[in-house]
Amino acid sequence: MNLVEELRWRGMIHDIMPGTEEQLAKEMTAAYIGYDPTSDSLHIGNLASIMMLVHLQRAGHKPFALVGGATGMIGDPSGKSEERVLLDEPTLRFNQICIQKQLEKFLNFNVQPNAAEMVNNYDWTKDFSFLQFLRDVGKHLTVNYMMAKDSVKKRMESGTGISFTEFSYQLVQGYDFCWLYEHKNVKLQMGGSDQWGNIVTGTELIRRKLGGEAFALTCPLITKSDGGKFGKTEEGNIWLDPQKTSPYKFYQFWINTSDEDAADFIRKFTLFSKEEIELFTKQHNEAPHLRILQKTLAKDITIRVHSADDYNAALEASEILFGKGTTQTLKNLSEETLLAVFEGVPQCEIKENAISEGLNIVDFLSEKTQIFDSKGEARRMLKEGGVAINKEKIAESFLVTGACLLKGKYILVQKGKKNYFLVKVES
Repeated sequence: MNLVEELRWRGMIHDIMPGTEEQLAKEMTAAYIGYDPTSDSLHIGNLASIMMLVHLQRAGHKPFALVGGATGMIGDPSGKSEERVLLDEPTLRFNQICIQKQLEKFLNFNVQPNAAEMVNNYDWTKDFSFLQFLRDVGKHLTVNYMMAKDSVKKRMESGTGISFTEFSYQLVQGYDFCWLYEHKNVKLQMGGSDQWGNIVTGTELIRRKLGGEAFALTCPLITKSDGGKFGKTEEGNIWLDPQKTSPYKFYQFWINTSDEDAADFIRKFTLFSKEEIELFTKQHNEAPHLRILQKTLAKDITIRVHSADDYNAALEASEILFGKGTTQTLKNLSEETLLAVFEGVPQCEIKENAISEGLNIVDFLSEKTQIFDSKGEARRMLKEGGVAINKEKIAESFLVTGACLLKGKYILVQKGKKNYFLVKVES
């Protein structure tokens, strides 16, 4: 497998330094990508770079994931309009452990000879004195060279300025590449296109300090066809950690992508071959309403990031809104997923003592919850079989009791085919 050809047809090359393809063809090459450890989870904005390492390893090369324990204490100014909050070492170490667990779902850390490795730049910078850094690193690059970088220029032009701490970031990142080149034989750094300036600083430092030759390759920053920011919702990032973004919400993000985005994302974020993707695209174009691209993408990536069980649960939860779910399906949902599925439906509250001795369904639907405007309207709909409690159709004789509670505090009411109401029962 030719790595550059593979990345190229997938649309994952933005810039590539001359000689990179020849280096990769010549020998098993070690390459790295840096990850910011300012959170205990990666998010889907990191998926493009993760997939670059996946393809690198599949092509027989050796991937390194660098967690920036040192650079995370400084903050990269690239793409940032203001300085970030700095974290302490114990927090950064904890975040590193969490990030490695997530990367293990994508990369093989055991297969030899090209097992993935994780490194932390804090390990080789913590004992590096300021004077030593100035002598061994700072003297090799001019201020003019550093000022010419886009990340610096944009901050200077924005009026907010840039601190010396952030200004020095490219030197620290450049030294990372230099250290990995010298101690781990890493000859290639990859990353997003916004990192090109920092990466090239590393290749230049290797050339000037060690007389070596190193290479750079970046992928485009992922964007959505409507101009919105990829991986962001109104609630914020779509995280890989199920505690931060539930598998249901994760699945929903991918299933709700546009046709244009799905055609792009399935190339960038899955391992399907070119022929398989062309077939999926053909099938999708012949019957767009079936949303084959979205379903294929959402299934593949949800299983890889979470599990097959999580995917099946997300699929079942999704189908509840379209009338396909059962009472048992509903009972199987976690509280978090239940609330996520019915996030947009009308909600109301009643007291637990109102149903403790059994509450007539007509009173429940009208007086207690106002789901129906009148008792007469509620009775008519009940006679027509148009009311369901927790996905089961009920009659006028039905009594609402504690046995109706989902997760001990919710009742799902369905009025007609598509109108849902979530009743929360308070103690």
